[in-house]
Amino acid sequence: MNKFCTIYLSACLFVFITACSEKTNIQTNRIMNPVKKPKFETPISTEVAQKKADSIVVLMSLDEKLDLIKGHNSFFIKGYEKYGIPKVYLSDASQGVHIRESFLGLDLSDYALPKSVAFPNTLCLTATWNPNLAHDYAKSIGEECRAGGIGVLLGPGMNMYRNSQNGRNFEYMGEDPYLAARVVEQYVVGVQNTGVIATLKHFIANNTDYRRRASNSVVDERALHEIYMPAFKSGVDAGAQAVMTSYNLINGEWAGQSDFVINHLLRDELGFSNLVMSDWWSINDCKALINSGQDLEMPGGESMTNLKSYVENGEVAIEKIDLMCIRIIKTLAQMNFLDAPIKDNSYFEKFDQHEQVALQTAREGIVLLRNENNVLPITKDSDKKILLTGIYIDEIIYGGGSGEVKGYNKVTMLDALQKVYPNLTYKSEATDEDLKGADVVIVSVGTWDWEGCDRRFALTTEQEALVQKASTLNNNTIVIVNSGGGIRMNDWNHVKAIVYNWYPGQIGNVALAEVLTGVTNPSGKLPMTIEKEFSDSPAYGYVSEETSFLSDHKKYLDTSIPESELNRWSFDTSIDEAKDLLYDVEYKEGVLVGYRWYDTKNITPLFPFGHGLSFTTFKLDDVQLSSNEIAKSETLKVTVEVENTGKVNGATTIQLYVGEEKATIIRPVKELKAFKKVWLKAGEKKSIDLYLEQDAFSYWSPHTKKWETNAGKFNIYIGQSSAAIEAETKVTVR
Repeated sequence: MNKFCTIYLSACLFVFITACSEKTNIQTNRIMNPVKKPKFETPISTEVAQKKADSIVVLMSLDEKLDLIKGHNSFFIKGYEKYGIPKVYLSDASQGVHIRESFLGLDLSDYALPKSVAFPNTLCLTATWNPNLAHDYAKSIGEECRAGGIGVLLGPGMNMYRNSQNGRNFEYMGEDPYLAARVVEQYVVGVQNTGVIATLKHFIANNTDYRRRASNSVVDERALHEIYMPAFKSGVDAGAQAVMTSYNLINGEWAGQSDFVINHLLRDELGFSNLVMSDWWSINDCKALINSGQDLEMPGGESMTNLKSYVENGEVAIEKIDLMCIRIIKTLAQMNFLDAPIKDNSYFEKFDQHEQVALQTAREGIVLLRNENNVLPITKDSDKKILLTGIYIDEIIYGGGSGEVKGYNKVTMLDALQKVYPNLTYKSEATDEDLKGADVVIVSVGTWDWEGCDRRFALTTEQEALVQKASTLNNNTIVIVNSGGGIRMNDWNHVKAIVYNWYPGQIGNVALAEVLTGVTNPSGKLPMTIEKEFSDSPAYGYVSEETSFLSDHKKYLDTSIPESELNRWSFDTSIDEAKDLLYDVEYKEGVLVGYRWYDTKNITPLFPFGHGLSFTTFKLDDVQLSSNEIAKSETLKVTVEVENTGKVNGATTIQLYVGEEKATIIRPVKELKAFKKVWLKAGEKKSIDLYLEQDAFSYWSPHTKKWETNAGKFNIYIGQSSAAIEAETKVTVR
């Protein structure tokens, strides 16, 4: 009997050990994504801030509550000294801190910084494909806010680049929701770690600025979730404390007063519980606003004229007013605004560091689109006779409107290039002889993009003619593009080189000179597709071809035009005028935005998403998967070896795209789901790991109202642009 028990116990022990071993092996094979998403933690906990807000609101009079939910003096949240609530200043930004001395007769000089660094525009930042740099960029802007006593930064902007004519593309982060999400989350943490509130804007589907208050974005539920919401979700998940709604209508309802947009999408689905503010003059129905989940009508509660009587006669519930006040105060309390000063003069000492961050952003964001016969680089102190002509050469070009930042210590293109090229000649109007006689012709072209209006995809007739003439008369023509988005280049894509300089900020032309001379090896990649013709775009036809744009006016190129005159050209409308000018912008392409459209429709763009050349070459090899088959809940690790096969140190961005082999619903051929920027010395090899979690394989189901993942095979594409795929493999999801 004892012998039998011994054998039995031994057998049980063997089974137990084997089972544990198998379980251990399973856990060992299960890949955990080591990449931790950034998350901002407020200095005051939500619970403490909530109690503080509750205790204050119960003491407030109705008039005080109604004043709190209205903007104060156009750019403030009203303060109440007796409740310990400070007056909080809100400042615009997309290229740095906007300096506003006055507004509509209001003196704002006490809150006007004596200077602020003009950074490259946000689309240029995204072209770096470097989220860590986005953190430093945003941190620098946050520190300048603190120096100026600014509590709320009205940024970042993150509407998708759907329409290449959109006047505010320069403020946004490109066409891909995954790329934008990775930039946004770092931006939010970078700003808020300085003690300044970041404001995610403009929620949602604000993809044209032509009569923006009258534009009705007709967009389906799936596109909203897969394309237009992910960047906002990443910002909310990263801990953003404020959101600004957009001017446009969403499926027939103004976003700023829409229960569906704010309560349903933003608050319920994305879980946002803090301050939501309207964009300036975007509300026309205060009852709708109160019921929508909105908290703060900017700039001054213009729709709330009769709100007090609505509350007193029971048409509007006081509980909803209380909730708006609580969310405002809770947000301020969480950021410690109730107990600590916002202004901190010590941050002025960091402005020199901020300039260096701006310079590094330009270095990494400049995109070399074309470089035939390696015409670039032209080394410093070259004896070649170089002719520089075109526009935006002796002035700094920037995006206009609320995001305008003029900067200081400005280095123009002329300043920067004259410093490195002793034989450079600048001619504002070059003759045929000038063009023929140069060894190299550099032509500077561009657009002046402006809030409140769209602009032509094509350059002006004069600029087109100049490039055509220069390239005809001189085989070594290089074009520098200064723009906040894509432009038409189809008729002169034969020039030797094209360099995208974006809006470079106050010091970015130094980076341009470094790239042209080879001191800096370009590593920027397009965050959007540049089509051959606007008619290739899914956005084509949103307005008629006869529509007049700001860029149709000859004075458009003059950046010294007063804002008041520009506003007359912008064709923007008031919220009241918009009622009679409503027009639909139909998002017929659904989820097929940007490269998703061009891939799926087999339309070849001029320059694909993710494209950008280098002065060296890179090779991808030895792609390995952690497993050829994974469960839906598991993480897949993709390892790839990258080699710098050239003779120059440089960086490239490895891009990983996923496509479902046999989709049960319309899906793009491929979608960006991971990327990594890699710096390599000449001849150096490095293995990098990329991780795919369940959301990399999922789609939003309009039937089940949730994210779904199909079982089956998925294609994995790895390359250096969406069109330059160098390795393909498959994984089975079960």
